[in-house]
Amino acid sequence: MSIQSIITENISSLIEPVLDDLGFELFDIEFLSERGRWVLRIYIDGEEGIRLDDCALVSREIGDLIEVKDIIKHPYVLEVSSPGLNRPLKREKDCEMAIGKKIKVNMLIPLNGRRNFTGYLRNFMGGLLYLETENGLIQIPFQDIKKANLEYEF
Repeated sequence: MSIQSIITENISSLIEPVLDDLGFELFDIEFLSERGRWVLRIYIDGEEGIRLDDCALVSREIGDLIEVKDIIKHPYVLEVSSPGLNRPLKREKDCEMAIGKKIKVNMLIPLNGRRNFTGYLRNFMGGLLYLETENGLIQIPFQDIKKANLEYEF
């Protein structure tokens, strides 16, 4: 297990109760080096979406807590954000919430000779995404997905 994985797991277990108390859900955590600096990026979600004020509140609440627990031993930048309009579909729960919406899927291994699919998610059950594409309805095994995102339609 990498040091980044250990840090994100420790921070996750530390901040989830705080986020719960504030009425938010932890969507994802990234801890990575960007342009020569370490960034701890925490994505939160809520039933009514996320506003900038929500991100600021969460940042204040968890920033000091992370510092006091001394989980990260070197300088880093804390960023709190929403998953965004083109949010990733990382968990089965995310797929269930995306039913009826347009998504883009990139496969680990080709399916029917293709790695990329775009269409409307019609259902998700039994570990399969039922995606309506221009070529008809296809079934995509969730475990074979490399990356999937909502496709925001203007």
